[in-house]
Amino acid sequence: MSATDLENTDIDAADALLPLDAWHRASGGRMVSFAGYAMPIQYEGIMAEHLWTREHAGLFDVSHMGQLVFSGEGVDGALETLLPGDIAGLKQGRMRYSLLLNGEGGILDDLMVTRRPDGLYMVVNGATKWDDIAHLREHLPDEITINHLDEQALLALQGPEAVKALSSLVAGVEALFFMQAGPFRWRTSDLWISRSGYTGEDGFEISLPAEAAAAFADELCALPEVKPIGLGARDSLRLEAGLPLYGHDLDENIDPVSADLGFAISKRRRSEGGFPGADHILRLAAEGPATRRVGLTLDGRLPAREGAKVFVGDEEIGSVTSGGFAPSLGAPIAMAYVTAQHAASGSKVELEVRGKRLSATVVPMPFVPHHYHRQGA
Repeated sequence: MSATDLENTDIDAADALLPLDAWHRASGGRMVSFAGYAMPIQYEGIMAEHLWTREHAGLFDVSHMGQLVFSGEGVDGALETLLPGDIAGLKQGRMRYSLLLNGEGGILDDLMVTRRPDGLYMVVNGATKWDDIAHLREHLPDEITINHLDEQALLALQGPEAVKALSSLVAGVEALFFMQAGPFRWRTSDLWISRSGYTGEDGFEISLPAEAAAAFADELCALPEVKPIGLGARDSLRLEAGLPLYGHDLDENIDPVSADLGFAISKRRRSEGGFPGADHILRLAAEGPATRRVGLTLDGRLPAREGAKVFVGDEEIGSVTSGGFAPSLGAPIAMAYVTAQHAASGSKVELEVRGKRLSATVVPMPFVPHHYHRQGA
């Protein structure tokens, strides 16, 4: 769902409330319906919030996401029957991006898995978390316990000044590198903090007790580097970073290879298989898929939204799955799935928008370079 779509989404009376609902409203957040929750789309404006995050530090409430902990004998091997990642090789305090796959190798969700002392911690998408939990309970053996941390809030602090801001409240977080995590304390609250995020910037995700979230957000936003940021800027930031959004750029009919997420299939798993749809996925990896997810830059200023058809001449070769204006670039960009023969960087295509054809070019992603704090970089 694009930022424009979100702006036109009214609150539903059945929407669940985030732990910070009152805090968002008091902070001037404009609330919309998203993934079954009332969530802030913006505070002072999507463009301003986007650019603030790229230059300083933005605080996002992502408490709608599902936080799960898996434990029990054989938990690594059990999860490897459902995910294509090397879970057994995951070291303490390390994270891995992975995919929940159906029997045909289609993507049911994309997620993060972290090894921590009490088990394997998984963060899944808010829109799919109940289906994910049901699928996991159905397919994991009875001896594996799934603990849904539904009394935990989840905040993301993103941007080049995120480390300066967070380390002033929580000592030691500056020692983390990208895709590392660990336990921390703030006042009397236990926190679980990872150096990760969904914007392409350096930053952190902070799991903390829901009752402590408002006070923690107040302290962060009292710092000159930090402002609250809504869903609209989160969408434009992740699009510039070339990061897919489940339900739009990914779904159960899309495989990891076509989605350009082959890196999520760990080396050991490629050789051993044993994950759902392994034969199909590994064949696509060897032979190449029929379609690929690509980045597009558009000529002119008019953006293309999800569903816009992609053409080469009179031939329809694909469709846009995410699109919008990129504030950091001052130009429209999009993601699309196109036939493999037209997926090479530099390929010229046209997008049909409001009955007109817009010229576009296939480009590598990310559109804006990532600024992750990588170990050894």
